[in-house]
Amino acid sequence: MISNQVLQNTIDGLKSISRIDFCVADVEGKVIVTTLPESEIKSEEIVAFALSAADSQVLRGYQFFKVYDEQQLEYVLIAGGGSEDVYMVGKMATFQLQNLLVAYKERFDKDNFIKNLLLDNLLLVDIYNRAKKLHIDIDVRRVVFILEMNQEKDQSYMESVKNVFHGKTGDFITAVDEKSIIIVKELAPGDGYEEMDKIARTVLDAVGKDPMGNTHIAYGTIVRELKEVSRSYKEARMALDVGKIFFSDRDVIAYSSLGIGRLIYQLPIPLCKMFIKEIFENKSPDDFDEETLTTINKFFENSLNVSETSRQLFIHRNTLVYRLDKLQKLTGLDLRVFEDAITFKIALMVVRYMKYMETLDY
Repeated sequence: MISNQVLQNTIDGLKSISRIDFCVADVEGKVIVTTLPESEIKSEEIVAFALSAADSQVLRGYQFFKVYDEQQLEYVLIAGGGSEDVYMVGKMATFQLQNLLVAYKERFDKDNFIKNLLLDNLLLVDIYNRAKKLHIDIDVRRVVFILEMNQEKDQSYMESVKNVFHGKTGDFITAVDEKSIIIVKELAPGDGYEEMDKIARTVLDAVGKDPMGNTHIAYGTIVRELKEVSRSYKEARMALDVGKIFFSDRDVIAYSSLGIGRLIYQLPIPLCKMFIKEIFENKSPDDFDEETLTTINKFFENSLNVSETSRQLFIHRNTLVYRLDKLQKLTGLDLRVFEDAITFKIALMVVRYMKYMETLDY
């Protein structure tokens, strides 16, 4: 169904060109949009014409036309005015409305197809058959972006995103929930992940960055066939979740950059708890005081370099060594030893993951 705003804009444009007034009504006689005084058109006349066998008819000086959607009567168009060309212009307006119905139906069908494709609701044979009918290329490189906002999105966000990709018929913009917008982007042969990052930042600029840092955009890997688009979507969705846990400072998250966080995210919680208990017994890495945690994080940031870490923490080298020795006595792990450092780093990430999952349970 065409929106009332589009219908109104259409008949306003037709009137400005032809100087003929128009009214569009439904088959039950209710006026939808008009440039005529509504009292001029009687509901019973519209219904009587809709039930008649005629496709056009003159009543009280007004020309009535039927507008069909695949043999189904959708609208009644009424044209009026003193011009001798009312019938010809009315027929042209009818043709325009019927083309609008086709265009809107195709767009709606494409949107439904893309949603079902993303959610894995289609058989392989259905993907190819429906794509062919909807004139969607199958063998084209694509990637899926998900723009997520903390608040419920409104139409302005969707329009802002559409403006970024305006005129690019191979791109699809849709939504499957209240807080995210999905972009299925068709890529040029030479486009790589550097271009993906630029596109993501362009979209963020278009919608405006949330000062609270709750607006993020993630994207999956580039796929080469239409049937693989759902995989890129699932990757982008995972990137959003993993990003919230381990990369909260990033507003653009690529699935290909998740690293070990992606592996931890897929671990079952009981296994995580077992790992923490085996390494730290009854302790937890996040039980340490703020000074110790700051020291640990800075030590990891500087690739286990004692001199550089002590310099950035503005402490003597011996003070840092003392803190590391103290931590070794508490945990049995010496962060100056690569294997122990890896174990401790993973433990910190596992604890962060478990805490995040606990918040989802409430």
